[in-house]
Amino acid sequence: MSPRLAIVGAGVVARRVEKRLALAHDGRSVVTVDSRLVDLATSRRLDGVDVVVLAQQGPHHPAAVALLDRGIHVVSVGDQVHDVAALLEEGDRADSRDAVLVVGAGMWSGLTGLMARHLAGSFASIDEIHLALHGTAGPACARQHHRALAGTAVAFDDGAFTSMRAGTGRELVWFPEPVGAYDCYRAELPAPMVLHRAFPQVERITARMSANRRDRFTSRLPMLTPPHKEGGVGACRVELRGADASGARMTVIGGIAEMVATAAAATACAYVEATIRGSMRPGLVVPGEESVDTTSILRDIVRFGVRLQEFTGVPNS
Repeated sequence: MSPRLAIVGAGVVARRVEKRLALAHDGRSVVTVDSRLVDLATSRRLDGVDVVVLAQQGPHHPAAVALLDRGIHVVSVGDQVHDVAALLEEGDRADSRDAVLVVGAGMWSGLTGLMARHLAGSFASIDEIHLALHGTAGPACARQHHRALAGTAVAFDDGAFTSMRAGTGRELVWFPEPVGAYDCYRAELPAPMVLHRAFPQVERITARMSANRRDRFTSRLPMLTPPHKEGGVGACRVELRGADASGARMTVIGGIAEMVATAAAATACAYVEATIRGSMRPGLVVPGEESVDTTSILRDIVRFGVRLQEFTGVPNS
């Protein structure tokens, strides 16, 4: 019997999730709902649904609580810092309902967390993780990018979280081709909080996003021009630093160059597949944690159309 799946949202990522899940499963078992019109706590449309992907604009925490209370598995692609922080506190609720709650299941922090866990296999120990992001999915993502440059950036440094002004800390970052090099800045991103849950032993975790001068100078103003229906090719970069078995310092870098909505949807769908397989225990699941079968999830992400890359320092002919 095909699992019953639901997607909350109507944006670019939600539509792509719906299309991929409909192709992977019986399309009749995949439904889309609008949380603005449907009470997720009582809607009959969700009767018998096994997994819900939250891909709507705005906070996901209230919807996740309503769904978990119904015993429904939840996969959230939300990336608002305060919302993610609230979701990270709902592990006990999910566990008591025998439900899985996946937090940060989009490209950011979902894919970067999985890639960090995969790359960590090359080390005897890791002490630094540095993330960078370029590009946006749909209009809601573009607005969130705009707000993130005006907010408060969070990093984990020397055993404690620190706060800094977003839009500072310029760093030139080389993303996989064809994206190339962009100046990146601190931004209000939840990735350090999420990855700290998966890598509690790591001493330093930072996250930056690309921005130009106009992005930074206008970030505290309303967007001057309407965002595109979908952004162009985006990218993410994951850099790990640590030591090998002999104690020598080493750095390993991975990344992708892909449409952001495609990468976010593929990651969310891969977590849905893992939930259906029953390969994740009930309760809170964060990308990159050791208890998750990272290899299988990454294989599903590739199957859903995303090419993973690792920097080797040697150009391919």
